[in-house]
Amino acid sequence: MNSSKPPRRPSVVPVDTRYDPACTRCPRLAGFLREVKNRYPDYFCRPVPQFGHQGGRLLIVGLAPGLHGANATGRPFTGDHAGIMLYRTLYKFGFASASVSRQGDKLQLFDCMITNAVKCLPPANKPIAAEVNTCRPFLVRELGELPHQGVVLALGKLAHDSVIRAFGFKPTHMPFRHGGELMLPEYRTLISSYHCSRYNTQTGRLTVEMFEKVFAQVKSLMA
Repeated sequence: MNSSKPPRRPSVVPVDTRYDPACTRCPRLAGFLREVKNRYPDYFCRPVPQFGHQGGRLLIVGLAPGLHGANATGRPFTGDHAGIMLYRTLYKFGFASASVSRQGDKLQLFDCMITNAVKCLPPANKPIAAEVNTCRPFLVRELGELPHQGVVLALGKLAHDSVIRAFGFKPTHMPFRHGGELMLPEYRTLISSYHCSRYNTQTGRLTVEMFEKVFAQVKSLMA
């Protein structure tokens, strides 16, 4: 764990940008959403808002909505494989009222909020750098709402790097490492994990035990 004093908040961080359900700032993503909406009229197909407990001390940051997941349901990590391990673990550690997230249910999160670094579905689940950068002001605002001494859990390298850049730092100076802890401004802590994607869980890159160990780190910091 990085036990040094937290870095000062850079002057570039404060950006007053609220969630915009009609955002079309990324032409490629906006066009792709229109195509997907034509194929799947019942899908959400808009920028996906954060979900959870407003003011919660834990902010989980994923990559982007999945085609048949959050893009369909309008809730992060809901509707596809990526959410299975996440919500089971959230429930086990007391952050969720149920172990499964389904569209239209009454699931509640406790002391926890979930968002994505990129709010819109990207083609092939791969946003380009310009899209990540364009969407970052929304993440900056969400990070700014995290309480003093809160915890950020980044799922995957892209989410990790976007969080680091949101604070004005370079990812090369604060690289991604599964289970790694880094101190952020206002005594917040960033913990990073491999993403709970189908590929990572089925290949064993991320196991249940590994993921639960990360959440044990989170709970320890929040105790």
